[in-house]
Amino acid sequence: MVSKTYRAYNPTQSFLLPPSPLEWLPEEHLAYFILDVVRELDVSAIHAWYEAEERGQPPYHPSMMVRLLLYAYCVGVPSSRKIEAATHQDVAFRVIAGGAHPDHTRICEFRRIHSSSLQDLFIQVLKLCVKAGLVKLGHVAIDGTKMKASASKHKAMSYERMKEKEAALRAKVAELLEAAEDADTEEDTRYGKGKRGDELPEELRRAKSRLEIIRKARRELEAEAKEQAEAEKKPEDPPPPGKAELPEHQIPTEKDGKPTPKAQRNFTDPESRIQKASSDYMQGYNAQAAVDGEAQVIVAEAVTNQPPDVEHLLPMLDQVEANCGQVPETLSADAGYYSQANIQGTLERGCDPHIPPVRSKHRPGHVVVHGPLPKAMTLQEEMTRKLATRAGRAIYSKRKIVVEPVFGQIKEVRGFRRFIRRGLLKARAEWSLICTTHNLLKLFRAVAPA
Repeated sequence: MVSKTYRAYNPTQSFLLPPSPLEWLPEEHLAYFILDVVRELDVSAIHAWYEAEERGQPPYHPSMMVRLLLYAYCVGVPSSRKIEAATHQDVAFRVIAGGAHPDHTRICEFRRIHSSSLQDLFIQVLKLCVKAGLVKLGHVAIDGTKMKASASKHKAMSYERMKEKEAALRAKVAELLEAAEDADTEEDTRYGKGKRGDELPEELRRAKSRLEIIRKARRELEAEAKEQAEAEKKPEDPPPPGKAELPEHQIPTEKDGKPTPKAQRNFTDPESRIQKASSDYMQGYNAQAAVDGEAQVIVAEAVTNQPPDVEHLLPMLDQVEANCGQVPETLSADAGYYSQANIQGTLERGCDPHIPPVRSKHRPGHVVVHGPLPKAMTLQEEMTRKLATRAGRAIYSKRKIVVEPVFGQIKEVRGFRRFIRRGLLKARAEWSLICTTHNLLKLFRAVAPA
């Protein structure tokens, strides 16, 4: 019997000449695109930080670290430990890192130290998308999605519950201390020879630590509520004309400035808040995105801990103008963004809004109106009528195919459903990276050879 001939296979064979990393992946691979595009980005601020700091051990090259993070977020690998492992196990990560294997602590520190500079990359990548013709600003849709925080909603406690639990734990600690004092005469027998006999029982240690955690959270909640109340009494400088600021969550307070009984604070991530998602409540943040209708490029992004969407519309529209140099011709958003102030503000900025005053169900036989607008209509009546016209319905229908797929791509395709960093500023930095890499992927697919 003649043996079958196979192609040569010897996994332990050494190379006569060292292979080039440019031959390890297909020519059109995303890793090579990331290598090229970072050459066009300004990362001088990161270089300047290292040049100003005196250190003995040379740091990893900033451009390599930026590329590593951008590629990792592009493929849905935000964990520093997984990035470190990928530089050993994944060919694309090895190409990006140039054979280096930065420790996960260094990756994490780089992301922390240079959060601001990494956020600046969003604008730079957006400008590349504009140059590539992927942004037209004919139609922009705004929407928000609730992103889980790196904290459990079960680690949140109301102000009222804190006071009740604190009182119960104080009583328990006192009871345990009294029991320990009564047992002093039995210490030698109970703890054994060689022990001091003054070690706290395990139950008492747990009770005291829980008491300290709750006390700390209560004091912080009271201090934040007091600071908020004092700030409300002081006259604030109005924002520049035509500009709106992102909302911040306000702690519900009593007249005396103390938190209301239902005011909550999370022990793990105090800046996160309970958010109403589609089918449940979660501990998280409200992530916002304004998306251009041409190629689903994100033209503005933000994260707040304010659950309702309505206060985000004008700040997001102002950010679109700041990032792109002009406002879009038309703007669409769902009913959660409707208010007369938002409609008026959008019109004053020279943008045509399409925002329904109330949520409506899609029903067959929907009446389409025609003809000129009746006189003496309110803004709400005008908007309702506009969205009932054939043209208005056509424009508003674009919203669900412009912005909603972007959140699907981020959450389902790339797997970003939870922030891995804690605190509002860190969540903002991470969302910026997610949005930056979303735009990079749009740019990569637009310039990739057919």
